[in-house]
Amino acid sequence: MGPDPRTSTSDPDPPPSGRSRRATSASARGVRRAGSATGRAAGFTLRQARRATHAEGAGDSGLFRLIELHAFNAAGDAALAISLAGTLFFQVPTEQARGQVALFLGLTMLPFTIVAPLIGPFLDRFSHGRRWAIGSTMALRAFLCWVLAGAVTGDSVATFPAALGCLVASKAYGVTRAAAVPRVLPHQLGLVKANSRISLAGVAGAAISAPVAVGASSFGAEWSLRYAFLVFVGATILAILLPPQVDQTQGEERVALTGRRKLPLPRSVVIGLRSNAGLRMLSGFLTMFMAFLLREQPFPGWEDRTTLLMGLVIGSAGLGSTVGIFLGSLLKAVRPQVTVIAMLLTDTLVVTLVAVFYSLPTAVLLGLTVGLAQSLGKLSLDAIIQSEIPERRRASAFARSETLLQLSWVVGGFIGIGLPLVPQLGLGVAAAILVAWCAWVLLAARAPARPRQP
Repeated sequence: MGPDPRTSTSDPDPPPSGRSRRATSASARGVRRAGSATGRAAGFTLRQARRATHAEGAGDSGLFRLIELHAFNAAGDAALAISLAGTLFFQVPTEQARGQVALFLGLTMLPFTIVAPLIGPFLDRFSHGRRWAIGSTMALRAFLCWVLAGAVTGDSVATFPAALGCLVASKAYGVTRAAAVPRVLPHQLGLVKANSRISLAGVAGAAISAPVAVGASSFGAEWSLRYAFLVFVGATILAILLPPQVDQTQGEERVALTGRRKLPLPRSVVIGLRSNAGLRMLSGFLTMFMAFLLREQPFPGWEDRTTLLMGLVIGSAGLGSTVGIFLGSLLKAVRPQVTVIAMLLTDTLVVTLVAVFYSLPTAVLLGLTVGLAQSLGKLSLDAIIQSEIPERRRASAFARSETLLQLSWVVGGFIGIGLPLVPQLGLGVAAAILVAWCAWVLLAARAPARPRQP
């Protein structure tokens, strides 16, 4: 027989003391409070974001769907850019990287030069599937990001074709979205303000997504690409959920971007387009030229912090663009026809100043100016198109103007890659191009006005 438990010398485990129970209870309450506070903060942020996207009739017209979609688009593009920068730019020698990016832009520009004149008519004929067209640009990028995630780890030949496809799909999204905005515009909200709100959503989406993508890329470029895949999958779903009026085209007519075809654009719109093309060209030039220049020839004291230096100079353009979006409301008091030319002249003056007095402060000033001018110039162009072109032609005009501006950025980037990495030479060439561009725009502005089409 075993020992009698009543007489056993081994005592059972003592119950937890009152102090332990109180500590456990206090910890549980702390966790619950922290979780509740986090939930309330997340709920408040979500409610505020939803209120902003639904304000001034955007909730009733369906514009909020486009705003949310653009935030996802910018978030995915930011993740993709961070992934490609780490694989195609920072991990190879400068000259090899320049050759790769030049090839990348060349391959991008070639199909766009051929396809761009066809995009507008295609959208007009395919307009009853505009939601599916936008969704296709998202789904294609999702698929290509997944392909890239496998390609970057094995040095696959599919890297460049997949990256090219992502960039072309991104440009096609911009064109398609521009044609869709007028279809969901609330009566109480102007087109300039609506585009400002969409742009701000893009800034917010990129700002939130970039740290997540950087964190994912610390485990490997393939992980930030897989994150981009998930973002674009979500964007595809949002595109399909766009309101049906996005597909409506009753009463719309096609327009041309030159005065040599039927239904030419008014002179003010042509001047606005030319001015914005110059602004976009300088933006593309600055992005490519300064990225390679600062990597190869950093400012004194920044030799071991080239990535931070590039973020400071090139990132200042993003800050300037955000400031320009916030200043968009001032366009009510300033004529947009004057603003587009003023922004082009400002860019020309500042890039000339930086070419002569090249330093870190002036380089940051150039980035701020280019971002601000591009943002205000685009908002002014939107205002001109809205006021000068009849509604039945407006969607087509926006699609074609967006195509021209996208091409201008690529051309500027190609020029920036092709020039020697000499600050005064490269920036001097950019200044000379803009001086000639300004002269062309000003001569056109002073030319006699042609009779307007009905």
